[in-house]
Amino acid sequence: MSILLELRGLSKDYRGAFAVRDIHFTLRKGEVHALLGENGAGKSTLTKMMAGAVRPSSGQILLEGEPVLFETPNAALRSGIAMVYQETSLVPSLTVAQNLYLGDEPFFNRLRGLYIAAQQFLQTLNFNVDPTKLVSQLGAAQRQMVEIARAVHHKARLIIFDEPTATLTPEEKHHFFGLVERLKRDGVSIIFISHALEEALAIADRITVLRDGERVLTEDAARLDRDKIVKAMVGRDLSDSLYGSKGRGRPCRPRGRKVLSVKNLSMGNIVKNNAFSLYEGQITGFFGLIGSGRTETAKIIAGVVKRDFLHGGEILLDDRPVRYRTPRPAVKDGIVYVTEDRKLEGFFETMSIAENIHAGQLAAPSGGSALVSYGEMAQLAQQWRESLNIRAISGDAKVIELSGGNQQKVVIAKSLVQRPRLVIFDEPTRGVDVGAIAEIHQLIHRLADDGLAVMVISSYLPEILALSDRILVMRQGRVVEEFTPGSALEEKIMYAAVH
Repeated sequence: MSILLELRGLSKDYRGAFAVRDIHFTLRKGEVHALLGENGAGKSTLTKMMAGAVRPSSGQILLEGEPVLFETPNAALRSGIAMVYQETSLVPSLTVAQNLYLGDEPFFNRLRGLYIAAQQFLQTLNFNVDPTKLVSQLGAAQRQMVEIARAVHHKARLIIFDEPTATLTPEEKHHFFGLVERLKRDGVSIIFISHALEEALAIADRITVLRDGERVLTEDAARLDRDKIVKAMVGRDLSDSLYGSKGRGRPCRPRGRKVLSVKNLSMGNIVKNNAFSLYEGQITGFFGLIGSGRTETAKIIAGVVKRDFLHGGEILLDDRPVRYRTPRPAVKDGIVYVTEDRKLEGFFETMSIAENIHAGQLAAPSGGSALVSYGEMAQLAQQWRESLNIRAISGDAKVIELSGGNQQKVVIAKSLVQRPRLVIFDEPTRGVDVGAIAEIHQLIHRLADDGLAVMVISSYLPEILALSDRILVMRQGRVVEEFTPGSALEEKIMYAAVH
C-alpha cells in the first residue's frame, strides 16, 4: 500500500515548551489510522500541523513524496486534506445547507436548490439533519454531523476526525462507522482521534500512541488490546481502576439527608412530570439516550433554563420550594452545574486559568470584591492547579491553549471554588483521556465521601456503573426506573432507557 502522507522529525514548541517533538509518522492510502494519547499528548497539535492550522517549528511534511508547508487550512483543503475539529467551526447564523456549501457556492445561488441538494447529500450519509435549520438551533450531535458532512463534501483524500463520536448516539455512531468504511473503500485515508479505545480498536487498521508529545507506539490494531494501549498512553496500567469492576464489589454509600426533591417537573415536551430525590454523601447517576431530558432537568435545577410557568412542578431544597430564573441564586444556595459543553458554556477562553477560577469565586455566596490583587488570584489558581492536577505552563496560560482534559478541570475548579452542597456533572469526561478520566472519577468519589450530594449525567454506561451509588434511568422526559450498580446488568439498564 503506497504512502499518502509522511512526517519526518516534526516538532512544535510554544515559548520553549514542546507540544510535539521529533514525530515520525506515515499514513497509507485508504488506511484508517487511529491517533491516541492522553490530553496534552500532542494529538491535536500534530494533526493541526497536517491541516495547516498550526505551523511546525521544525521537521518536514511530505504529501505523496513531495514536501509541503500549508500556510492556512484552506491551502491544505485545496491539496485534499480536511479536518473535522472536536470543537465546531460552523457559522451559527447560517443554515445547515449554507454551512455545507460555504466557500463552494454556485455563482447563481438559489436557496431552494441549495436546500434540495443538501437534503439529498445528507440522506446519502444517513444523517438526519434539517438543511433549512440555523446551526445555532442544532444540538451538539447534529452540529458534529454537519462538520463531518462538510468534510466529505469537499472530496478530500485525507480526512482528520478529532473526537467525531463524542456527541453521537449509538445509532448515529453506527452510521458514522459505515461512512468511514465507505470512504476507505473509495481510497480516502482517515486519521481518527478518539478517547474511546474500543472504537479505535474496532475501526482502525493501525494505531499510533503519543505520550508527552512523543510517539511511543505504532502497531497494527489487530496486534493490540485495550490494556496495551492504556499502558502505552500513560506509562502504567489503569484499566482495572477505571472501569474494570464497573461498580461491582464496591460498597454503595448509604443515603444521607435529603438535599433536593423534584416533583412533577415539566418543561415543554422535553421534561414531563419528572420526579426524584438527591441525598448528601451519595452519587446519583442519570442514564438515558440523547433527548431523554437529562441535561434539561439538570439545567432547570441549576437555574440555567426555566421550567413551565404553569404546571411546571416543584423543586424543594431542604424541603423549601425554590424557583431559580438564573444560576446566580442557585449558586448562592449551594447548587452548581458543570456543563457538558465546556467551550460554549464552561469557561472564558481568552482569559487565563487564574482569571477563570477567580470569576467562579466571585459567584460564590461570599465571593468578595471584584478587585483583587494579582498575587491572591495567582495563589488561588495554584491551589486548584495542585488539587486537580491541571497541567499548564503557568496560571497565566489561557484556557483555550490547554488540552481538553485540563480545560475540563478548570471548569470543575471554577465550580468547586463556589463551595457547593450539590454538584451536577453533565458528561464530566466527554473528550477526556483515560488518565484524566481516572483523576476526575477520584474527585467525584471524594466529593461524595466529603458529604456532598453529587448528580452525574453520562451517556457512557460503564462510567455510570463505576461511579454511581444509585442509578436513575430517564426516558421521554422523566425517570422511569432505579437500579443499584452492584446488581444492575447493562442490558437491563439499556432496555429501560430504550423501551
